Amino acid sequence: MSEEKKECSNPTTGRAALLARPNVLALHPYRCARDDYDSGILLDANENALGPASLPTNSLDPYDNGMELERYPDPYQRGLKELLCDYRNSKTETDGGGGMITPENVFCGVGTDEAIDLLIRIFCAPGHTNGGGEAIMITPPTYGMYKVCANVNDVAIQSVPLTPDFDLQIPQILQAATPETKLLFVCSPGNPTSKSIPLSDVRKLASSSSYRGLVIVDEAYVDFSTTSSATSLVTEFDNVVVLQTLSKAFGLAGIRCGFAIGPPDVIQLMNNVKAPYNVNKLTSDAASNALRNTSMLEENVRQVLEQRDSVARELEGLDFVTKVYPSDANFLLFRVKEKANELYKAMADRGIVSRYRGRELHCDECIRVTIGTTEENQKFLEMLKIVYGDVTK
Repeated sequence: MSEEKKECSNPTTGRAALLARPNVLALHPYRCARDDYDSGILLDANENALGPASLPTNSLDPYDNGMELERYPDPYQRGLKELLCDYRNSKTETDGGGGMITPENVFCGVGTDEAIDLLIRIFCAPGHTNGGGEAIMITPPTYGMYKVCANVNDVAIQSVPLTPDFDLQIPQILQAATPETKLLFVCSPGNPTSKSIPLSDVRKLASSSSYRGLVIVDEAYVDFSTTSSATSLVTEFDNVVVLQTLSKAFGLAGIRCGFAIGPPDVIQLMNNVKAPYNVNKLTSDAASNALRNTSMLEENVRQVLEQRDSVARELEGLDFVTKVYPSDANFLLFRVKEKANELYKAMADRGIVSRYRGRELHCDECIRVTIGTTEENQKFLEMLKIVYGDVTK
């Protein structure tokens, strides 16, 4: 029987009960078959007991259905959550201590995009187009999905830009917050900024008496950063939620697996609102294997950081590159003298694809390049020199 639904339905006290939409707090969650029983002769969920019509390619010969793909997955991925907690708690201890997280602190979803959308749906009342509703706050330049999800859910967007050096303006954020501001998204390391936000800044936001909403720290790139994860703050503050993914450092973008790590009352509401079996068995299996084999993760991160430093040095040596921003991520943001968009397009047409970021605040004439393999990085640098000359003739 599933622990999450068995023990609790809706929080009645705590920050989540104060902030969530009344209809969400009153929700009677859908009970799927695996909420009640997950072992025995299972004739309760209308599955096909004869087995799957197909298997992953590597399991066809010899035939291996060890994952029992004819059965629905664990609705709450408790085993996967335990593995994540073990890994993140070990990092917290290494980084100097902090609160230890448990599976009750973890939501598992389809990338972090599912978590972003759920948080907005749970805590922000719609109605912006009619002059009402509630709001999120963002700090541009930042990840674009916060805005997309808010617009889809008809939620207002408040904006307090980062400084030109990509730092938070905390006094301005707190001044701009209103009673309608339910979620504050902090991207750290930032995208496209590649800069980490100090945990001291997160503490200031979380402990403020003038902002009573949730602080959502998006840590997609945290494993490339020397700044410790904000997961160490989750058990200290009742309003900090951390988003993490296996798409970046773990190299598993194709399986779409992400996590929200936060207070149990917030996580409970996310479990109540999510689709019944949101994370499939194939994703869960690959994710679990990755979290059991973190030595490979750490070696890959080491290689990426080594290549990142090498590419940064090469870019800094080019006379048409006016700035290479310091990076805490697996990409570099750099500025050229002119025609960045033309440069990006011409390189893409020749088979080397980066991203033009010049339309973002403080990012005029900027390009963002992901760190690839040694060979890919070298081809990028060689093509950059040739194409810049061509587009600026």
